[in-house]
Amino acid sequence: MQQKQVFATKGNLIATKKSLSIAKMGYELMDRKRNILVREMMTLVDKVKMLRDEITVAYENGYYLLQQANVSTGVISNIAEQVAVEKTVKLTYRSVMGVEIPTVSYTPSDKIKIEYGLEESNSRVDEAFVQFQKVKELTMVIAEVDNSVYRLANAIRKTQKRANALKNIVIPDFEATIKFISESLEEKEREEFSRLKVIKANKEKLKN
Repeated sequence: MQQKQVFATKGNLIATKKSLSIAKMGYELMDRKRNILVREMMTLVDKVKMLRDEITVAYENGYYLLQQANVSTGVISNIAEQVAVEKTVKLTYRSVMGVEIPTVSYTPSDKIKIEYGLEESNSRVDEAFVQFQKVKELTMVIAEVDNSVYRLANAIRKTQKRANALKNIVIPDFEATIKFISESLEEKEREEFSRLKVIKANKEKLKN
C-alpha cells in the first residue's frame, strides 16, 4: 500500500486515530446491517419457493377451468368484460435497516361476488372465476415478495461493497498512517534526546 503524504505531528496522529475509530465503527454497523438484511432476505426467499409452487398450480387449474368454460359457453370475453377492475389494492412500505420494503394489501370481500349475468354463464365459468380470484391474491403476494427480495439483494450488495471498502482500504490506510506518524514522532524524540545529550555533554566539558 502506498503511504499517502501526511505531516508527522501529534495533532495529525490524534485526528487519524479518531478517524480510524469512526471507520471501525462504520464497518461494524455495515456488517450488522448486512447480516440483518441477509436474514430478512433468506426468510423471503424461502417464502418465494413455496409461493412459486402454489401459484404455478393455481394458474394451471385456472387455465384448465377457463378452457372448460370456453368449451361449454363459447368465447367468454363478453363475460370477462363485465368483471370490474380491482380497486382496493394498496401499496405501503416498511423500513428494514433503511431499506423500503413494499407491502401489498387489499380488502377482500367476505363473499365472492359474481359480477356477470347468470343467464349467459354456467358453473364452469363460476369455477374459473373463483379460481382466478385465488390467482389474483397469490399474484399480489408474490409480486410483493419478489420486489422485496430484489430491493434487499440490491441493498446487501451496496452494503457489502461499502463494508469491504472500509475493511480492505480505509481502515488499513488509517492504520498505516498511524504507524508512519508514530514511528516518525518516535524518531524525532530519539533525535531530540540525542541532541540534548550532546548539548549537555558539551556544557560539562566547558565547565571543566
